[in-house]
Amino acid sequence: MNSSFNVNQSGSPPFCLLGAVGYSYSLNTCVLEVVIIFFLTVLIITGNLVVIFVFHCAPLLHHHTTSHFIQTMAYADLLVGVSCLVPSLSLLHYLRAFNEELTCKGFGYVVSVLKSVSMASLACISVDRYIAITRPLSYATLVTPCRLRACIVLIWVYSTVIFLPSFFGWGKPGYHGDIFKWCADSWKTNSGFSTFIVGLLYAPAALTVCYTYGNIFKICRQHTREITQRHARFSSQTEGDKGERGERCEGCPDKRYAMVLFRITSVFYVLWMPYILYFVLESAGLYHHPVASFLTTWLAISNSFCNCLIYSLSNSVFRKGLNRLFSRLLPSCLSCADAKKVLTPVSPRPDSRCQV
Repeated sequence: MNSSFNVNQSGSPPFCLLGAVGYSYSLNTCVLEVVIIFFLTVLIITGNLVVIFVFHCAPLLHHHTTSHFIQTMAYADLLVGVSCLVPSLSLLHYLRAFNEELTCKGFGYVVSVLKSVSMASLACISVDRYIAITRPLSYATLVTPCRLRACIVLIWVYSTVIFLPSFFGWGKPGYHGDIFKWCADSWKTNSGFSTFIVGLLYAPAALTVCYTYGNIFKICRQHTREITQRHARFSSQTEGDKGERGERCEGCPDKRYAMVLFRITSVFYVLWMPYILYFVLESAGLYHHPVASFLTTWLAISNSFCNCLIYSLSNSVFRKGLNRLFSRLLPSCLSCADAKKVLTPVSPRPDSRCQV
């Protein structure tokens, strides 16, 4: 089903999943795969490096306990980007000296573990926000720094252990290694192992996210309705207006922050759902196509870049930290901008009509 094309008389034919389309059995197909994978690799690495550096430049981001999970995801996604250099080098025939079976198994295992860390971190973030909104008075005693560190360690250990059976011949963790011919042709999925992964990772994480965010937005909607009713009833009282305004401002940050995290979680599952569905269908023997495995796999991996993009666009504190990072990296440009501001003429006698 896959393409094969003789690059030269002595060279071996390149293996390309996109060659299974049927109308492009040429080297251009392999070049297209390399371009897609390398482009995603660069985006993932640069995007997550920016996130990691911004967290070091913006101390206010550490006020939220969820920032630790966000940083964990950033480090995991950064490692995903670094590991994606492996298939790029393989398609360019720079890894011929390595054992193909061991290389594709190792790459598939590493990416599966790292994406499991991201999925488990998103589930923990939703639980953290649920506790913060439902139990605000006891939140500080329930979510302590020690428990937070233990939770992050548990996420890494659990993600490392859950995919280990694939190395002992029980199933296939995913299609991340299908860039290699051995993974695509000889490493088959197993319905038992797929059920094991879905039951212990995908389903619990998805159900946790649905339950927690469903209740979070239900509570926020209820509070908004109560505030609106109270405002309509006591709109003529200035003190009531002040109190109502204070209640609104008190609930707004939590709701906005929950919305940011909800967007990250939603995009994660939107990009990963085609991959999970294809994983289940092929494991059950209902559908198999190399192009579908390639597209769903790299669509899911592209989420490693989307996390930092959504967070940078949605969080004002993060944007301030990003500006501070650029101010440190580009001090000369900013000094020129400050000099221009100083040189701008200021009228010594401002017009009194413009003053309030």
